[in-house]
Amino acid sequence: MRDKRFYDFVHRQIPVFITLSLFPGLGYLFLGWLNDIFTPAFVWYLLVIAGSIWGTYLYRDFDFDTMSDYRRNRWYRHCTWFFYTFFLLWALIFLVYVGQDAAKLHYIAIFTEIGASVVASSLLSSDRRLYRPTIFILMVPLIVYFFLIGEWYGYVLALFACTLTWVLLYAANSSHQLLMQATHQATHDALTGLHNRQFFIEHLQKRMNTLAESGQFSFLLLIDLDHFKTVNDSLGHDVGDQLLQNVVLRLRQRVPDGCVIARLGGDEFIITGRNFAERKVCERDALEVSEQLIARLKEPYVIDQHHLYISASIGVSIISGLSINANSFIKEADIAMYEVKAKGRDGVFMFNEEMSDRVDKHLEIERLLHFALANQEITLHYQPQLDREGRVIGAESLVRWNNPELGPISPTQFIPIAEQTGLIIELGNHILETGFKTLRAWHDEGIELDQFSINISMRQFTHHTFVVQVEKLVQRYLGADLIHKLIFEITESIVAEDINRVILVMNQLKAYGIRFSMDDFGTGYSSLSNLNKLPLDEVKIDRSFVNALALNEGDRAMVVTILNMASILKLNIVAEGVETAEQLDFLLRHDCRIFQGYFYSEPLPKEGFEHFYRNRKPGLQAARPG
Repeated sequence: MRDKRFYDFVHRQIPVFITLSLFPGLGYLFLGWLNDIFTPAFVWYLLVIAGSIWGTYLYRDFDFDTMSDYRRNRWYRHCTWFFYTFFLLWALIFLVYVGQDAAKLHYIAIFTEIGASVVASSLLSSDRRLYRPTIFILMVPLIVYFFLIGEWYGYVLALFACTLTWVLLYAANSSHQLLMQATHQATHDALTGLHNRQFFIEHLQKRMNTLAESGQFSFLLLIDLDHFKTVNDSLGHDVGDQLLQNVVLRLRQRVPDGCVIARLGGDEFIITGRNFAERKVCERDALEVSEQLIARLKEPYVIDQHHLYISASIGVSIISGLSINANSFIKEADIAMYEVKAKGRDGVFMFNEEMSDRVDKHLEIERLLHFALANQEITLHYQPQLDREGRVIGAESLVRWNNPELGPISPTQFIPIAEQTGLIIELGNHILETGFKTLRAWHDEGIELDQFSINISMRQFTHHTFVVQVEKLVQRYLGADLIHKLIFEITESIVAEDINRVILVMNQLKAYGIRFSMDDFGTGYSSLSNLNKLPLDEVKIDRSFVNALALNEGDRAMVVTILNMASILKLNIVAEGVETAEQLDFLLRHDCRIFQGYFYSEPLPKEGFEHFYRNRKPGLQAARPG
């Protein structure tokens, strides 16, 4: 199989053969001058020089990463003729010198012919098209020469030459088989027999070069099996391996001719399609193939008496010759595939310009986020929380980022990026320290709150240093008189974590007096049993339910249910996102205790909150900021 290493090997042999011809050729030229056969030796050496110039051009023209299949195959054909030409030249000089018995030059000719044959069997063993004809080109004239001597020893030498020819062919064949076996192992996946990632990257780069020359398009499908890890964890890796082999069998059955399938690793597979002259036709075919694959992969599997049902998420990227990096198309397909995952799995999504812009912005946010804390761009705003009498009894601290290049960036954009990159640990510590400082400063200035809420990321919460960090900050800024005012807000996604560890951490912090609130309650994963397991003190009704109170009877019923459930579980309840008097009136009538939202105030900077607190008169149900 011709991969990059094969072409690189052939490429490296060109200067070797030029060197082995030019310098020994000078010796033949000198011997020809000494023995009155200079003219044929000189003509022969001119041919060697011409062949060397040809080889130099072939060596310089090779660039695997930019060559299309057509250019690469044409280059290889020229290399083949180059090697044939050089060995024909050595066979020719043998015929010229072997007749010079009087000057004993026939011994040199015989030795050179045998040496060239050994060189051919050794250096060209990677390709049967090269070493087999070459060995015969060199050895057959030698065998004929020995046979034509007409003496008994000539026949013996001819027999020995035939044996040597067989040995050289056998050695070259053995080396070739070992090389092919090593190449196959290096380019194929042992479990499935598919091409592996290394091969696929090279293949994709070649396809891109071909598409660049032809102006055509192809497609890339990145397939990820949904919930495959569950099969491995519950039934074992043997069943998982058999499942993967069954998946590969189905992929081979459904993928059209001309497509290449590879396994990237784990349960991820990747496919390149055929070439298309028009992008629209390519996109349509990519989606049709994807839908067929999804339907086939969803059919039940029977493995070791287990009936298994899995689905697949497929990301599609359209390949052209416009990019110089094969990995960029794989990354596009990967992004599209995760879009399918985010939307519930079992589907197809095609990478598009809108997604590209979103990815570019994501990367820019990620880059700038690394410098945000050092440049003091991260601040906290505080949204007031009020009781039924309209008194300010608490505040929720909300992180804000204002970047000189991008302007204000929503937490919904940069917090997930911080969690993905691990920056959330440093950012979370900064938020905790800033919030604790603010709570201490307000207490010293006479601003007394019943509670002070801080949102905690799940990655931050489950980090091994979290409890120790909180302890240090509490000792430095709060003390026993203020710690009981702290409320850590966590989201319902906490139940997707190791819930036993989560409960352990919560209990450790509750021992210090910190309370816990379930944020955005009703929108995530929680069940009543999970809610009852967690040592919570408060739940917050999600703003989406509050916003729909005037429109949707189901949301009104949900809010009433949450309020009743909180009362039964003896939990405080906060309604967030309160924006209208009608919403407030409904919540008051159903015994909600704490309110938060734009009806009272937007999130305010520290000084703005202080002004709101001092100028807020109890009994007023709304006081919109100017």
